Amino acid sequence: MTTAHSDNDMRHDLIATLEDSGFRLTAPRRVVARSIEQQADAFTAEDLCESCPGVGRATVYRTIKLLVEAGALCKLAMPDGAPKYSLARVGHHHHTVCVRCGKVGDFRHSTVERMLRSLGKEVDGQIVGHRMEVYIDCADCSNR
Repeated sequence: MTTAHSDNDMRHDLIATLEDSGFRLTAPRRVVARSIEQQADAFTAEDLCESCPGVGRATVYRTIKLLVEAGALCKLAMPDGAPKYSLARVGHHHHTVCVRCGKVGDFRHSTVERMLRSLGKEVDGQIVGHRMEVYIDCADCSNR
């Protein structure tokens, strides 16, 4: 399940997220935000560094970290251990990750949501977050 956003809406959301978090909107951070908007699929920090040649690596990594902490990016655990990132979609969701090509998809399923609510009643404490990636062979890879 994905939610459509125009490029202007997404750029505004990333910039607004940085501003709302109290961070200055420097020219390099704007470049990183625009590069994130242009990513067609999940990306690594290294991918982003390559697409922002005039921006320092530390700035790219810090900007990614800020956007993950603010909930604007999702950090995905990949089978090889190297994280990938994708724009956070509106609403609670989980991810599928193709183990062959790395393609990332979003999903939401009522059974998973019911299980999480039930788990919340069973644990001794309050759940403050969770992560779920389902590793798959995507349709494109399965058909090859």
